[in-house]
Amino acid sequence: MLSGKTALITGASRGIGKGIAEVFAQNGCNIAFTFASSVEKARAFELELSQKFGVKVVGYQSNAADFKQSETLAEQVIAEFGKVDILINNAGITRDGLMLRMTEEQWDEVINTNLKSAFNLTKAFLRHFLGNKSGSIINMTSVVGVTGNAGQANYAASKAGMIGFTKSIAKELGSRKIRCNAVAPGFIETEMTDALDENMRKGWIDTIPLKRGGTTEDVAQACLFLASDMSTYITGQTLSVCGGMLM
Repeated sequence: MLSGKTALITGASRGIGKGIAEVFAQNGCNIAFTFASSVEKARAFELELSQKFGVKVVGYQSNAADFKQSETLAEQVIAEFGKVDILINNAGITRDGLMLRMTEEQWDEVINTNLKSAFNLTKAFLRHFLGNKSGSIINMTSVVGVTGNAGQANYAASKAGMIGFTKSIAKELGSRKIRCNAVAPGFIETEMTDALDENMRKGWIDTIPLKRGGTTEDVAQACLFLASDMSTYITGQTLSVCGGMLM
């Protein structure tokens, strides 16, 4: 479905980002991805994807929350791959805590990593997409950005902001054939959820109509649809991948 295309995925060395990279590579997409710290792990992932699916894969150690690093990253990726067709703003962190105890640092860190990063990367690739008169931007939000959640005011604010950002960019760039959509995962089984107490995990799953946590592949398949030519008349939308948590 993505043969001959190139995607940049931020935060793709683990979790949902890694799942997206795997599904995209399986569908013939060349992959550029960012990672924060583990160079050895990133290089192993490059080799794994390229050997398994026969596509070009390059990882870049870059902080998506840094505007200058994002500009440099865009230049490097375009120089290496020639053309970028898909941008997935997936980089994200949590720094949970009740507002009474939340520090300014915890607030700023989450907003910068989760929301400012989407501005940074979209801005960095914008002229490239405009020149190509095409492009699909996918922003990773969350059901928490719609519902809110106690102890996650910073995270919920960043993800709600991502939805507003998505709608605005879709309106700005639609006439240039550049699409922008968001994907809102619910309770997805990743390394982060593995660390949860079993009772807490069960409590989450009991609230889900499909009675299971989602997989990274569930989210990746939604992104595949939005990145592909199957969704050329879809922009400005938020697709929930949550097993029915949001109705």
